[in-house]
Formats: sequence, C-alpha cells, structure tokens
Amino acid sequence: MKGIRARGLVAGKWLTERAGRCLAGSVTLYVLTAVLRPSEPLDLSVYRGAAPHLFSGGLYDYAVHTAPPIPVLPFTYPPFAALLFTPLSHLSWGTVILLWRAVSVAALLVVTAGALRLLSPRAGGRVRDRALLWAAAGLWLEPVRHTLDQGQINLLLGAVVVGGLALCRGATGRGAAVGLAASVKLTPAVGGLYLLATRQWRAAAWAAGSGLAVTALAWCVAPGESVRYWSGLVTDTSRVGPVWSVRNQSLRGALTRLLGPDVASSGLWWAALALVTLAAVSALLGAVRSGDRLGLLVTVQLYGLLMCPISWSHHWIWCVPAMIWLAHGRLRRRRLSQVTLVVWALVTVARLVPRLSGVEDGLARPLPYPAPLAWPGTVYAVCAVLTFLALAQGPARYRAPAGTPGAVRSRVLPDGSLPS
Repeated sequence: MKGIRARGLVAGKWLTERAGRCLAGSVTLYVLTAVLRPSEPLDLSVYRGAAPHLFSGGLYDYAVHTAPPIPVLPFTYPPFAALLFTPLSHLSWGTVILLWRAVSVAALLVVTAGALRLLSPRAGGRVRDRALLWAAAGLWLEPVRHTLDQGQINLLLGAVVVGGLALCRGATGRGAAVGLAASVKLTPAVGGLYLLATRQWRAAAWAAGSGLAVTALAWCVAPGESVRYWSGLVTDTSRVGPVWSVRNQSLRGALTRLLGPDVASSGLWWAALALVTLAAVSALLGAVRSGDRLGLLVTVQLYGLLMCPISWSHHWIWCVPAMIWLAHGRLRRRRLSQVTLVVWALVTVARLVPRLSGVEDGLARPLPYPAPLAWPGTVYAVCAVLTFLALAQGPARYRAPAGTPGAVRSRVLPDGSLPS
C-alpha cells in the first residue's frame, strides 16, 4: 500500500509540473471529438430561439420539438434569463455554439480554481496547477461533457457561484454572485444556505436583494411573462420532463423508478427524505465546525440537487468540487473519502447515466420501471449521500493539505474567510 501511495505521489508531482500542457492536450482532444462527432446543443437552441419572444409575449409558448422521451423542450427559466439570452439571437448559430462552448470550458477552470481556493486560500501556485489539472480531467466527466454537448448553462452558473464565493473579498460581490445565478436558474439559490451557514448575513442580504432587483427589472421589461412564470409555471415540473426517466438523478427520480410514480405520497419517500436530510445536516455541521468552506458549499449544492424534483445528470457538474474535496480535503486519507472519490470517478468517466438512458429509450413507457435499470439508476444520489457521510466523519478541525501555509484553521469567520 505504501508503495502504491509513493508511486501515486510521484505521478501526481509529474502531472502537476505539466499541468498547463495537460489542459491544452485535453482541450485539443475535446475539440477534435466535437468536430468528428458533433452533437446538437438542443438546450442552447431553446435559449437562443425563445429569448426574443420575451418581448412579444410568447416566451413560455416557445418550444423546440425533438424525439421521445422528451419530445418538446420549452423554455423553463425565469424571464430574467431570457433577457440575458437575447443577444444570442443576433449571432449566427455556428458563432453561438463556438462562443458558448469556449466560455463554458473557461467556466470549468473557474470552478476548479475557485473550489481549490475555498479549500486552501493560501496555497498560491499549487492552486493554479491543480486547477489546470482538474479542468483537464473534468472535461471528460459525464455531467461536464453532457453540459457542453447540450449547450447547457450549468458551468457558467457554477463559475459565477464558486468564483464569487472564492474570489470576491466583499460581502456585496459574494452575495450578488449567488443572487444573480439564482435569478437565471432557480437551483443555484441553494447557495444562500452556504451564506447562512457561515453567518455571512450581509452577503445573504445582498443575494436576496440582487435577486429581487434583477427579477423586478425583468418584470418591468416583460410584465405579462413574469406574471405567467411566477404565478404558476415556476412549480410546473411537467414542463421540464418526466420525473421517472433515469436522466433525472434527483432523490425523487431515483425513488420513483424504484417504488413507482406515487412515491411522493408514500411513507418510504418521507423516510428516505429524512435520512438524506440527516446525512446532509451532519455533513454541514462537520464542515462548519472545521471551517471547511469547500465542504460547506459541496454539501448545500449536492443537497439541492437531491431535493429538486428533477435534476438532470448534466446538472451534477458539482461532482467536480465534490471530487476536489475528496481528493484534497481535510479527510482525504480516510477510507470512505477514497472509496467515494473512486465511485464518483467510475460513474462519471464511464458515462453510466447516458448508457442507461440509451437502454431506457428502447423500452415502451416503463411501468413498472425495470429493476435492472432502476438500481444502477440511483448512482448520483448514492454518490451524493456517500459524500455527505465522508464530510461528516472525522475530527472537527481542518488540517490544510500538505504544503499549505497555516496548518490548522478551526472555524469560518462571518466575512467568509478562514482565520489566519
């Protein structure tokens, strides 16, 4: 075991010294695969096509028609998102695809750098090199690749949240980052729990204020569409897609496939919800006591994905910060952390969910859902719970990674920084 660990350290050092070349090679390979096996970014086409309808009153009537199991893709985001997407309609489709994917790859680098900065605020060059390596590897994880293929906005919003929390010194910037991201797509709003858990009251107020301000701006621009969205469409999950599909990796999706479509009214649902919430709270408390900023953020984001009625597999780009914590965090030497990291890597690199989706698409409406597909279809929920358990274990003090100045930091200060 010691020999394997020593060889791993040597290989890690060798890769770290060549981090820039690794990222360049990974991006080049991604570009080649995108050219040789092009994918149609359907979600991006929805953003671009729907945005102009914000002003004509047909934003939520617009839809892109595709093939089953989701034959219709309507616009499902708040009106403010359409306002931001409007410039896309003035560019050629090829230009939009090129720019969107380039910005998304850059956003992945912001996510990895920001996650490592939250973990080790003073690591200096080590953060840069590790961020480059993680971005190079992250391009081949299923949620990231799926986001790029579909033209989804997940990486951009993740970069706003992680970058804002890690790099902004003032409460205004940190709060506005969370508030603006949540105004484009509701799921990042769970980042507000991070601000509350770390007692960043001013930043939390800025998050709420900025979110309300841009929502009011969109309301002034398109009052009719704003009324339609906020008075009913915001809770209409039927417009998003089928809860039962294996593409949906939320807790409700996993249990629906295992137990049936009426799972939300069963006692087993409430029991599972309570157990997952207990695991998340334990992880949150452990991270708070240890001053573990990245652990806190990973916990709230994974919990948000589990609790959403629908969390498509491409929403799970938060696997990247989770894997960074498991590889470099305070409990990285614990067996559970190592096992969880391996499970995340196997599931995401092997693209298990798309493979299961391909099998599912060949079936008639699966009621009851086939058990051989249902059980492996719980993979992201299982990985999230394992991550909670890994975060909850061990000592309450944070031991910085080797080579990081400042060996022990015990709590999170109200401004979001760790004590010197």
